Amino acid sequence: MTNTDKTMLSLSRKELLSKVRMMVPPMLEKFHKGQLGRVAVIGGSQDYTGAPYFSAMASAKLALPLAHSGADMSHVICEPTAAQVIKTYSPNLMVHPLMQQSSSSLSASASTIAAPIIDMLPRLHVLVIGPGLGRDPLMQDTIACVVAEARKRNVPMVLDADALLLVQKRPELVKGYRECILTPNVVEFGRLAAAFGVEVGGDAGEGCAALARALGGVCVVRKGRVDWVSDGEKVLVSEGEGGRKRAGGQGDTLTGSLGTLLAWREAYLEGLWEVEGTLGREELLMLAAWGGSAITRECSRLAFLKCGRSLQASDLTEQVSVAFENLIGEKEESKL
Repeated sequence: MTNTDKTMLSLSRKELLSKVRMMVPPMLEKFHKGQLGRVAVIGGSQDYTGAPYFSAMASAKLALPLAHSGADMSHVICEPTAAQVIKTYSPNLMVHPLMQQSSSSLSASASTIAAPIIDMLPRLHVLVIGPGLGRDPLMQDTIACVVAEARKRNVPMVLDADALLLVQKRPELVKGYRECILTPNVVEFGRLAAAFGVEVGGDAGEGCAALARALGGVCVVRKGRVDWVSDGEKVLVSEGEGGRKRAGGQGDTLTGSLGTLLAWREAYLEGLWEVEGTLGREELLMLAAWGGSAITRECSRLAFLKCGRSLQASDLTEQVSVAFENLIGEKEESKL
C-alpha cells in the first residue's frame, strides 16, 4: 500500500465519524424542499416490493426525526404492479410505475421505457439502482439505458443486488466512473471477482481494493463480518458491531443511507451552508460509503438488541434515526 493508503487506514472511527459529520447539512430555515436531497430508488418488480421500500425509507429517515431530516424527497421507480403495493406501505414516498417486465402486455423497447426515467434525472441528486430489480431481461436493459445516461450527466449512483449482474455482464457502463458505489455481499462479491479475475481469498481489504481497481476506481463496499470500502487506491474498514441475525433486506438500509449521504455530499460541495473543512469529491465519496456502512451496522445492532431472533428488515428502518443520533448527532443549528 502507498503512504496515502496507510493514512486512510489509520484514521480512527471517531475521526472518520467527525469527517462524515462535516457533510451533514444543518436544518436551516433558508432551505427549501428538495435542496438537501432528491433520491430515486429504481427497482421493484412483480416478485420484489419490499426492497425498494426499505431503501427509500432509510433514505428518508436518515438523521433525526425532524421534518425533511433525511433526503427531502424519496422516489421509487418500479414496475406497475409493484407500485400498487409499495404505495400501500407508506404515503411518504413518491412512487412512479415506469418500469416494465418482459411479461407485460405492452411491447415497448428498453429505450422507450427508460425515456421518462431519464427525463427525471435533472430533478434528482442520486440514483439507487437494484433493490427488488430482479433479473428480467427488459428490466435489466432498461436499467442499462438509465445508467449510461446518468453517467453522461455525472449523476452519483449506488448499485446493489441484481444491478450488480449488469456490472458483471456490461462493465463498460460503470468502469472508470468515480461517482458510483457498488455494495456486493459475499456471494455477489465472489461473482464480480471471478468475472474480473480478482483473487477472493487472502486479505479482504486488498481484495476489495483489487476489484475497485479492476473497475477503474469505482468505489466498492465489500459487505461481510466487517465491511471494507475502497476506490482502488484507499481502503477503509467499517467494523462497528452489528446484529447477529442476517435477515434479508438489511442491505437495503445501506443503499438508502448511501443515497442520502451522497445527496448531502452534493449540498456540501455546492456550499449550501457554511461548511466545515475542504473535503474533495473523492474523499467525500469514500466517507459517504463508510458512513453508510457504519450507520447500517448500528441499525442492525439496535434492532437485534430489541428484537433478537425475530429481527426483520423493517426493524432496521425504525432504528435509522437512532443510529444517526448515536454515531453522528444533530448539529446545534438544527435544533429548535
